[in-house]
Amino acid sequence: MFKKDFVWGVATAAYQIEGAAFEDGRGPSVWDVFSHRRGTTFEGDTGDTACDSYHRWREDVALMKDIGVGAYRFSLSWSRLFPEGRGRLNQKGADYYKALVDSLLENGIEPYVTLFHWDYPYELYLRGGWLNPDSSEWFGEYASAVGRLFGGSVKNYIPFNEPQCFINLGHGSGTHAPGLKLDEPDIYRCAHNVLLSNGKAIRALRAENPNARLGFASCGGAAMPKTETEADINAAREWMFGGCGLWDNRMWLDPMFLGVYPETLARALGEPKADELNAIAERPDFCGVNIYQADEIKSENGRPVNAGHGAGHSRTLMGWPVTPDCLYWSARFFYERYGLPVFITENGMSNCDVLTPDGLCHDPQRIEYLRAHLSGLMRAASEGIDVGGYFQWSLLDNFEWADGYGQRFGLVYVDYETQKRIPKDSAAFYRDVIRTNGASLEG
Repeated sequence: MFKKDFVWGVATAAYQIEGAAFEDGRGPSVWDVFSHRRGTTFEGDTGDTACDSYHRWREDVALMKDIGVGAYRFSLSWSRLFPEGRGRLNQKGADYYKALVDSLLENGIEPYVTLFHWDYPYELYLRGGWLNPDSSEWFGEYASAVGRLFGGSVKNYIPFNEPQCFINLGHGSGTHAPGLKLDEPDIYRCAHNVLLSNGKAIRALRAENPNARLGFASCGGAAMPKTETEADINAAREWMFGGCGLWDNRMWLDPMFLGVYPETLARALGEPKADELNAIAERPDFCGVNIYQADEIKSENGRPVNAGHGAGHSRTLMGWPVTPDCLYWSARFFYERYGLPVFITENGMSNCDVLTPDGLCHDPQRIEYLRAHLSGLMRAASEGIDVGGYFQWSLLDNFEWADGYGQRFGLVYVDYETQKRIPKDSAAFYRDVIRTNGASLEG
């Protein structure tokens, strides 16, 4: 079973739900600019309105209370707080987030604040963005300001969400904002500055609130053994932590959790200065991982090999394979390696959700996905692995980056024309899981 203080939550991101992109002094982000370029997103969709949560946040808090979640992981729009990325605080943006935090606490929902979920201020991008050696100072200043803004009201922070994605997709392939296709040495420079930014943000937030709990939300590749033989388990573990490329777990997590600078960065950039390594190694308090799927790995001649999933394997609308044991093995492997509480900071599925003639959204596929994945996570907890919490992605259907509004991940259906919110059947299922602290999964 899950421990009594297990955190049950939902997650969102600012650009994906807030809308109000040009209201109340908010400055542009790279996603505002990128999504307005021809051919960058599905059907030309943008986050200009998204779920209009900037105006409808009270309704969204009420939805969370009805589902019974104890925590809400949401991100801040950096450019809503600082339209130029630094310097002048936009008071209307600050008031919005403070009112949201106050309402969450009044309703018994603990805020988990992500500082950066991909929407980099465009004004700072024009100054070089993550390539600029001053970018970590900018981010440290931002983190310090956020810590002062919330004081002791917010006790849980995650500086970065999925650097693997916004570095590789935004600066390598160019399929995400800001749409760059940099040479490899420059991508490594961006990665170094993000690692440095993370450490400086943790240091700044701890200075403002020594009792704050700091984490990280990674999305490095997950692996699970094809069979539960010792050979396949070892092969899956090696697959998860054997590489040190820009998509790999070791690349991003070993520096902050183990104080080991990635050899790929050292080869490309040279060894870091002592003060930089010390900043990067500012150890978080928990290990957050976004897990949606895993590769199935087997051992062949003592080496890990991707065994594949087989013809006709179940997949979500995103095309991702459904691998329920991924949460068990991810929690186990991350806990073994880093020895810190593991939080599943995102997990969920995109489904072909429709409203039926009764005006509701019946999503049995998502219910089965949740049941199977959470059962795997409960297995990890029952074996003594320190699993701290689970955040369902997502509370609402929303703007799914380059996929626009073509994918629906939410527990709540959003009619984007009217902005009407309609809880899906999976919301009721998740409510029962939370109410029973997972016991309903055994029914």
